[in-house]
Amino acid sequence: MKVKFVEKNYKIADRFKEVVTSKLEKLDKYFGSGASATVACVKQNKIEKLEITVTNKGLLFRSEVSGENMYNNIDIALPKLEKQIVRNREKKLDSKKKKVVDESLEFLYEMPEIELPEIYKKKVFNIDPMLVEDAKYALERLDHNFYIFLNAESGKVNVLYRRNDGKYGLIEVNY
Repeated sequence: MKVKFVEKNYKIADRFKEVVTSKLEKLDKYFGSGASATVACVKQNKIEKLEITVTNKGLLFRSEVSGENMYNNIDIALPKLEKQIVRNREKKLDSKKKKVVDESLEFLYEMPEIELPEIYKKKVFNIDPMLVEDAKYALERLDHNFYIFLNAESGKVNVLYRRNDGKYGLIEVNY
């Protein structure tokens, strides 16, 4: 893992760089080669702040910790990073319906549990072709947050939804 250090009002000692680099290399088992980390050390008044950002293949994992000792900040920041990485990895594996690979964790003492809610209601309905303006009226009459319809102009399935600012949004589904 490539590690870059950034100093802001804080002088990073060589020993600190060695400790951080060796601990971050333990996270290589999640990424393989190509991962890079940026470690920013900032001192504001008496508070020392450590920011670690790890990037790999478009993914970004970040941990920020403040305390009185930079070495203690390492021990708090790394488990946070590892927890994010494990969660992301579990989501990927769950979405592909694969088994979770049992690996020993370096910094976490217990595996975070992710529980997804069950589907408890299922609706089936026919989609009639209509114009977007007609779908707006149907959305208002039903008093829902979204409305699914077959767009008569494009022939594609559309989702009309009410945004938080009161305006409408339109999603066109390509298949």
